[in-house]
Formats: sequence, structure tokens, C-alpha cells
Amino acid sequence: MKTADFDFDLPPEFIAQRPVTPRDSARLLEVATSLNDFRVTDLPELLRPGDILVVNDTKVIPARLVGCRGEARVEITLIRCESPEVWQALARPARKLRPGDKISFDEGLSARVAARGENGQVTLTFDRGAEVLTAVLDRIGAMPLPPYIKRPNLADDRDRADYQTMFAARAGAVASPTAGLHFTPRVTQALAERGVRTVALTLHVGAGTFLPVKTNDVANHKMHAEWGEIRAETAAAINSARSRGGQVVAVGTTSLRLLETAAAKDGDLRPFLGDTELFITPGYRFKAVDRLLTNFHLPRSTLFMLVCAFAGTTRMKAAYEHAKRAGYRFYSYGDCCLLNWSTDG
Repeated sequence: MKTADFDFDLPPEFIAQRPVTPRDSARLLEVATSLNDFRVTDLPELLRPGDILVVNDTKVIPARLVGCRGEARVEITLIRCESPEVWQALARPARKLRPGDKISFDEGLSARVAARGENGQVTLTFDRGAEVLTAVLDRIGAMPLPPYIKRPNLADDRDRADYQTMFAARAGAVASPTAGLHFTPRVTQALAERGVRTVALTLHVGAGTFLPVKTNDVANHKMHAEWGEIRAETAAAINSARSRGGQVVAVGTTSLRLLETAAAKDGDLRPFLGDTELFITPGYRFKAVDRLLTNFHLPRSTLFMLVCAFAGTTRMKAAYEHAKRAGYRFYSYGDCCLLNWSTDG
């Protein structure tokens, strides 16, 4: 399977730079046997009483920092916590950083380069423990927007709210689970009145989520690891809904990947705590998820490969062409689609 099989053209004008207001006025493309145009406010009517909606309650941390190494400016994006003081990070520019170098930030915060990796990755040891570091990040950090969202400098104050879902509760993500950005109390109340239960799991989304696959052969791509948890009560609620004939509707590829990681072959869901590196491509047999609400994804990305696996590559390419003709907005701050699982995916 070639990475080029998942390429498509997307002119820059389709890439949303801000979300719509209100959030639930975003457009929703239902991808089933036909393509049907809706709004997120229509979602309750597209689901059935007894279905269960699974959201990701991770909270994005303001993980982007600007510091100095001597007189040189260094931009840091934290990507994974290894211990209270140690983080994996992406540095720009990284080529001149060496182990032992000190990077100084505002408010007296500093970090030492413990190691260098590939593609701009470094290991940093901060001079503050987790609690103090979190408080400092809240004051001086910026939201880690993906590179296709353009700002004159770093993310601004509006992004602090815009890039966080209403479900955000457990800090640790360095990218937003963007399908959840469309939800409002109005929609969740309408879902409850429809008889659709909403439950939460946690997957701390990493910066690698939105990166394109650079290998020519999909099989040679190494999937990034992300930490997640499905609590026992969440697993029990999902299993109970399935046993009564309800469909499991994953909000976002992050929720789907963790559900599929934790599911047994028969779809029975178990509590889960740990990392997942599940890489879903066409040919994967889904066990736990019946429908998927997700945004429109980058070409050649693991996320587009996942939706092709779920709904079929031909169908998804046709859906994206329809979305472009109809003026849908793409990527993190864009519109969304509701996919039905297809056996020919």
C-alpha cells in the first residue's frame, strides 16, 4: 500500500483559520450510501435512541514556548511528558542545540538539553517540578496550533478557548481532539433528550497526529505513541449500550483508536491504561465502533488513512471532492463529517 494512494489536492483557501461561531453551526457531511449535507445541530436526529457517543476529555496544555539559547531565539513545542521535569519536545531551529545547552524562558524558567533526536526532537530537563511548571506554562505558554493555522506570532488569546473542547478535563494533550470542538451544551442536551448517552475516555493527543506520512510504503511508517485511559465505568456503559443494540459513535479518530486498542476480538470493551500505537489502514477490521464523527484531514496523513479504512477509500475521496465543491472548511478549525462503517473499507 503506497502513501501516494492517500494523496489529494487541497488549495489553501479551504483551510479554516478560525472556527465558526457558534461552534455547533459548523457543517456536517454524512457519508453513507449517499452524501448528505447537514449542520452539527442536526446530529441528534442523525443518531438513534440507545446509541452511545464517546468523547475524548483530554485537555490541551499551552505547550509552545519561546526562549533563548544565548542570543539565539528558540521555539519549543512540548510533545510528551516523560517525568515531572523531563519532556520530549520539538525545537526550531534544532540543528545548533547540543546536550547540556541551556534554554531560558520568561519568568526565570529554564531547561537543559538532555539529548537530541531526529527531525528536530530534543529531550529537555526543566528546572521546575510538574506543579510549578504547569502554572508557569499557563501564564507564558501558547496553544500548540498546527502549522497550517497561520498566526503573526504564536497562538493568540482567542485560541486559548477556541482550541479547547467543552469536554476538556484532564491536562496532557499537545493537540486538540478536534472533532470535539463542534460540541456545545445545546447539542449535548439535545442528544440526551434524544436518548443518546455521552461518555468520556482520555487520549492525550500528541503532535505527531497531524503529520504527513513521509515513507513511500505505508507499512514502513512508525506510528507515534499516545497515552490513554478507558475507565471501568465507561467500558461498562459502552458494552451495555452495544448489548441492547445501540451503536457506538466515536467522536474523533483519537476516541476511535483507543476504543479499538482496548476492544477484544468480539468487540467487548475492557478498561485500559497505557500507550497505544495502533495504526489503522485499509484492511483493518473494526471491532468496537459503528460510526465516526471526524473533521476533514490532511492528505497522506495517518488520519486520512484511518477514515479510508473505516468508510472506504473511494467513498472518502468522493466525499472530500464533494466537500470542496460545496465549500466545506477543512482541518482542525473546519467542518466535520459523520461516517458509517463500511465492510468494503
